[in-house]
Amino acid sequence: MTLRHTVDAVVLDIEGTTSATGFVVDVLYPYARSRFAALLSERSGDPEVARAVAQVREAIGEPGADAVRVEKALNAWLDEDRKATPLKTLQGVIWAEGFARGDLVSHFYDDVVPQLRTWHSSGLRLYVYSSGSVAAQRAWFTNSPEGDLTSLLSGFHDTENAGPKQEAESYRRISGSTGIEPAKLLFLSDRPGELDAARAAGWHAVGIRRPGEPYFELGVGDHAAAGTFDEITVSRSTS
Repeated sequence: MTLRHTVDAVVLDIEGTTSATGFVVDVLYPYARSRFAALLSERSGDPEVARAVAQVREAIGEPGADAVRVEKALNAWLDEDRKATPLKTLQGVIWAEGFARGDLVSHFYDDVVPQLRTWHSSGLRLYVYSSGSVAAQRAWFTNSPEGDLTSLLSGFHDTENAGPKQEAESYRRISGSTGIEPAKLLFLSDRPGELDAARAAGWHAVGIRRPGEPYFELGVGDHAAAGTFDEITVSRSTS
């Protein structure tokens, strides 16, 4: 069944939606884990790193925590797959460097990039909203197996500049920042809580269900569902 939506923009989740969660968990997480110590010791003066470290200390209630304690907290959050903003920030710094060095190449499901090109060429605006940092998102789309895809995208949103992904206010914030009214935004995600929040903010929402993904068996609640991007037809609003 083809799902049809008339909107001005599509907002994309990454893990489980455009790309395999397994790639992130099995490749990117270990890559970051092995480099936290070096990052905290060698780049503690970088504003982005320093801000994230301060956020870790605040979160664990230890304002004087040293680099070893901060690394321990980051690894614990990684084990829990916690969507903590400072963790995502520091992962993003490490991954961006890894992509730039050629150590890493991102993953996309086969149906995704052709559809993104089609939607972009039709005049639709494309955005990303992921728990991963904006830096990580940029690196991900810059270093795809099909080359740099960032020209297809109009903007990036994460939990720092938009807010938590299961809160409706975050989606209202994105609508405001893009200048697109909620009824003309479509969100694609594999997580029902995120889809619920987008709908509560007045957006269209479609659940992406890919076999083997962590949320596949859970389903997407009462949201429309698609197994691939090919099953979604999006046309641009004329008003």
